[in-house]
Amino acid sequence: MRLFAAVPIPHPAREQILELLGQLRKGDWPVRWVHDEGVHMTLKFFGEVAPERLDVIIEALRYAAEGAGALGLKLGGLGAFPSRSRPRILWVGIEAPPSLELLQDRIERGCEALGFPPEGAPFQPHVTLGRVREGQRIPTRGLDSYSGRFEPVPFVAQELVLYESVLTTGGPRYESRLTLDLGN
Repeated sequence: MRLFAAVPIPHPAREQILELLGQLRKGDWPVRWVHDEGVHMTLKFFGEVAPERLDVIIEALRYAAEGAGALGLKLGGLGAFPSRSRPRILWVGIEAPPSLELLQDRIERGCEALGFPPEGAPFQPHVTLGRVREGQRIPTRGLDSYSGRFEPVPFVAQELVLYESVLTTGGPRYESRLTLDLGN
């Protein structure tokens, strides 16, 4: 099973992202846009995991999230990995307090002890919008024309979810394997 830990994006930030995605999808860029139900902020991607490892991952996430508290976040600007000049992944940034980075670090360290290596790059909170198709490019500075088309609304993230990504012919479908309330 393909697993990842993420924070769902609640209303009203979710609506802002979906509105932006609707505008982007109308264009002719060679991008695989995320499905509406795929709007989330990933904190840890596990990849393919044997089903018998699910319980230890759940235990590590419970431990990492203990006492984390709800997170006051805000939609940030548009960006791309590895860079805006050579984009492969298009995203909306998330402005976050240090407590989000602490939660993400606790997840990374707890899961590293289970044999899941940490991400190679520093944590950059974001919501993926789409992936540029292999060998294709989008217009230089193409994201610039969309930067002012959504509100950088604040929101409160109250859940950490362990998702299973089930691959289907219509794209991935995300099924919750665990939902933790961060507000406690």
